[in-house]
Parts: sequence; structure tokens; C-alpha cells
Amino acid sequence: MSGIHVVLVDDHALMRQGISTILSAQPDIEVVGEASSGEEAIDVVARTRPDVVCMDVEMPGIGGLEATRLIVADPGVTAQVLMLTTFEREDYLLAALDAGASGFLLKNSRPEQLVDGVRAIAAGEALLAPELTRAVIERAVARDRTVSPSTTSSSPIGATPDQLTERETEVLRLMAQGLSNDEIAGQLIIGRATVKTHVSNVLMKLALRDRVQAVAYAYRTGLVG
Repeated sequence: MSGIHVVLVDDHALMRQGISTILSAQPDIEVVGEASSGEEAIDVVARTRPDVVCMDVEMPGIGGLEATRLIVADPGVTAQVLMLTTFEREDYLLAALDAGASGFLLKNSRPEQLVDGVRAIAAGEALLAPELTRAVIERAVARDRTVSPSTTSSSPIGATPDQLTERETEVLRLMAQGLSNDEIAGQLIIGRATVKTHVSNVLMKLALRDRVQAVAYAYRTGLVG
């Protein structure tokens, strides 16, 4: 088993060392490179071909957001980007998602949240910091309300929650509360693979593009609020 290869990008050496210590203690995670700037990150990622990049937002030079945009745009790179920041700022989260990041966590998250986040991102899941999920969803809902139905063919205008099974509705509600697949599995006492199946079914039945859109749908239709 080759495990999950990770590159750490942060302009503070102590922060990189701390994150490296947490991740390297896991048998399935290996830190294969480090960078202290956005420019350096692009070079390190191109050389090491990691599965996940843990990217700081604010750094000298082009910064984490622009570095993420360039990394994601590179057809030769398959790494998923997990943004890490000290600041509970909605605009950072939205900008990170726009840049192509697959996840966003605060640096004061618990070590197990970081580890679970890296695993989730490596598995192709999206991940949002629970502290900021609601703000992002409220912005998404507000944006949806300003767009006419005739211009939103990808939006689930005709989809209704009763198209979901009882368990799929439970999964959607927990997703809207910011829970990861592992956390949903633990709460519902079902397997992680089963949760992934339910999430896929929710997206398919409601004609939703991704997890963030699903959470926005949950708020808009009153499943949570």
C-alpha cells in the first residue's frame, strides 16, 4: 500500500513541522515535500506528484489561492488541494473553492480533523470547515434566489426532498450540518462506503453538481435552517 502522499505549503516552518508531525504519525500518510511560498509549491507539486496539497492561504508572492488555481489548472497534476488558514473568513473559503480547492479547514482544527480531512480529500470528497459551512451555504442560497429558473438548468428547481429515501434524507441533513462521510457513518452506524453511495444517490436524484450545492439545497428547502 503506497498510502497518501502529501505536500505541505506554509511560510511558517514551525507550522509545517507541526502538521508534518501529525500526518507522518499515520501509517497511511506520507509527507513527500514542503514549500514556503506559492511559487515553490508549484515546483514541488510538479516534482513530487502528491495526492493532497495542504495549502496555506496567506503567503509571500502569489499566495495560496493563486498557487491553487495554477496547480489545479495543470493537466499533469492530479493532486487535490486542502486549504488551511488561521482566519474564519467566509471570503477566503469562497475564493478557495473558486480557485479549485477541494477542501477548507481552519488551522485550529483538532489533529484528527486534519487527518480525516486529508483522507477525505484523497478519496475525492469535498470538505468544508464546519465553522464556515453555514455562511457559505447562506451565500449560495442567496445567489440561487437572484437567478431566474430559466437560466439555471443545472439547479434542482423541480426536485423535491420526497424523491429521497428516509436514509438519504438523513444523510443530506447531516451533510448540511457540515459532517464528513466518516462522521455521518459514525452517527448513523453504517459503513463509509454506504454513506458514499447515499451521497451519490442524493446528488443524482436531485440533479445536484456537488456536495456544496447539496447543502445549499438542504437549506433552501427547509431540511435544515
